[in-house]
Formats: sequence, C-alpha cells, structure tokens
Amino acid sequence: MMDGSETHAKGPLDGLVVLDLSRILAGPTATQMLGDLGATILKIENPKTGGDDTRNWGPNYAKGEGGENTDLSAYFMCANRNKKSVAVDIATPEGQDIIRQLVARADILIENFKPGGLKQYGLDHDTLCAAYPGLVYCSISGFGQTGPNSHRPGYDLMAQGFGGIMALTGEPDGRPLKVGVGIADVMCGMYATIGILAALRHRDQTGEGQHIDVALVDTQMAWLINEGVNFLTSGNLPERRGNAHPNIVPYDAFAVADGHILIAVGNDAQFQRLCDFLGQPELGQSPDYATNLKRIENRQALTTHLSNALTGYSAHEVLTGLEQRGVPAGPINSVKDALTSDQASARQAVISVPKISVQSGAVELLGNPLKFSQTPVTYRNPPPHFGEDTEDILTAFGIEKPE
Repeated sequence: MMDGSETHAKGPLDGLVVLDLSRILAGPTATQMLGDLGATILKIENPKTGGDDTRNWGPNYAKGEGGENTDLSAYFMCANRNKKSVAVDIATPEGQDIIRQLVARADILIENFKPGGLKQYGLDHDTLCAAYPGLVYCSISGFGQTGPNSHRPGYDLMAQGFGGIMALTGEPDGRPLKVGVGIADVMCGMYATIGILAALRHRDQTGEGQHIDVALVDTQMAWLINEGVNFLTSGNLPERRGNAHPNIVPYDAFAVADGHILIAVGNDAQFQRLCDFLGQPELGQSPDYATNLKRIENRQALTTHLSNALTGYSAHEVLTGLEQRGVPAGPINSVKDALTSDQASARQAVISVPKISVQSGAVELLGNPLKFSQTPVTYRNPPPHFGEDTEDILTAFGIEKPE
C-alpha cells in the first residue's frame, strides 16, 4: 500500500485550475483524474443540499474521531480526492458572482447539469465561453446537449439500458444485467478527460477554448466495441453469453472441483496445448475444433466437453498446468482477494491518504493506474469534507465572501 503523504514531483497538469460543478460519478471521475495529474480542482458544492449527493450514499462511511459517520461516504471518496471543497450557492447573485470570478482564473470548467440548466444563472457555456475565450468548458449529461432525448436525466443504469450493454450482460437464459459498477459513468468521465486534454492542446496552440459536449449514452454506445461492430457488419443481434466471448472459443469461466477458473484461448496452438493438458490431444486435432471458426460453430458441444473434463481437476492443478503450457488462465478473485494480492501491492492499487479528521487518521482509496516515468501521479489531498476549503480558496483568489 502506498502512503499518500510521500513527497512527489509536480504532476504534468500542475498550474491548471479546474472549476468542478459536477456531482455523482461521471464528472467527479474526470476531475479526480485531472487532480491526480496535478491540476488544482475547485469542487463547487451546494450549501442547500449539503454538497455532492454521494456524500449520503451509505452504508459505508469514514468514521469521525468519536466513531460517528462523517460526510465522507465510501462512494464519495472513490471519486473526490485531490479536490478543494468550496461551498457556493449558484442560485444567488452572490454565488454567481463568485463563480464568474473563479472562472476568470480557471482553465477548465466541468458541469453535469441538465442541458440548459445553467443558463438561468448566466453560467452556461455560451455565456462563459464568450466572456472567457480561452476557457475549456465540458458539459456532461445523460443524452447530450442535442437530440430527442436531451431533456432526460442521466443515470448510469439508464445509460447501460439505453446504450445496449445490458442486452449483452448476463446468462443466455437469464434477465439482462447491468455491469456491477457504474461503468457508464466511469467511461463517460474517461472520455471527458481525453476530450479536455485534447482541447487544452488546441488552446495552448491557438489561445482558443471550446465547449465539449459528452453524454453517458453516447460513450456507452461507443464502447460496445466488437459487439457493436459485429452487429453493424452482420446485421445479427449479439446474444447474451454469460462469460463467453462472441469471437473466441473457449473463452469462458469453467467449474473445477473446488470452484471456478477462467480460460481464455486466443489461438489454435493454445487450444491444442489445452487439450494436451487434459490428456485429450485428439480433441485439438478434430476437424470440428481445430480452428477458431470451427470452435465457434461447435461452441456448445465443445464447451460441454471441456466443462465435463475440467471438473476432475482442482483450480490449482488447472492454473498451474496451463501456465506451464502457455495457455491463458486465471482465478476469479473476490474484491478482497484482488485488492490484497501481491500484484495490487506491487502496482500500488491501494493507497492510504492521511486525513486527521477521521478516526483512523487516514482513508484508504483505490490508486490511479497511470505510471509516469517523469511526472508521477500525486495524492496531495484526501477527499474533503463539505465546504472545508471555502475560506482558504476565496482568500487565495482575492474574492470577498458574501455575508
């Protein structure tokens, strides 16, 4: 586990100021990434609601010094490190003035209000981009700023349903399922980050900022990847296959004597070596299974045959034997197994960031996976309590706090 109190070099985005008017997960994912890369993130939170909605999304919270729940839910903390919390009511003229003063000093603004929702406050992209031509203004919404569904609210579950991924997720004879985490939100945040960095490159070359319109549903459909293009190429609707792969066989979870393991055969030579391990070399030479195309055509029969054969082995026997033969195979870890593994430790997948206001003196978070040789990711600030940085930020920016 990495200790977030260590001193690091400045990140590649050091000096950039990001005004974060987003909440929940997609926008905060993008701003946390920018913060990890060195940018200063000013998280604007509504004093009328107590801040970001996810502060109250329990049941897991960091405990205060007396053992009480704080406003740092696990959900909030997963996407809000390296940020300063500034309490501003943008529905008031005083709050709007504060935002405009902060925008004058900012490089980037990110918001996830309903399309047109900020216009009533004079904080919409048309108004602010005209006033500050170098501003990169990123709007995140469920369906985008245009189109017949632009008025609809955006939630991860709805995006997964509308965008097609739920039709592909689950067992063939079961009901459609969402992915186990808010993947539509997270991927939308990642696309937003890429767009922002590209817009900054353009701004640095030309001095010209711009508006970025990114939607949960758009990005969800974009990462249908091979299954989306399978449909566009053939006209055939993809099917739910559980853990199986539409284009490679065998590529699935299999039961063994003491649990389940994964086997991912990527080519014909690997399939032959799998058959050798099972003591059935003739299976790999059978005309019905010798090529991947034939294995796809005879998927059901082959899967049944392999499933029956593998139940006679333990997980250790299969994983060890296939690794020795160069056949991709692996375990199905619990979250605990994954995050406490030697691999997680070696790659700093879990970090500990000091936070004196919580009972343990630190919060444990998931680390950033990016590894830079010259400008490493930094963990400068733990997730903030609501509004804890308001006075410091307003003072630093020379802004008078309204009475």
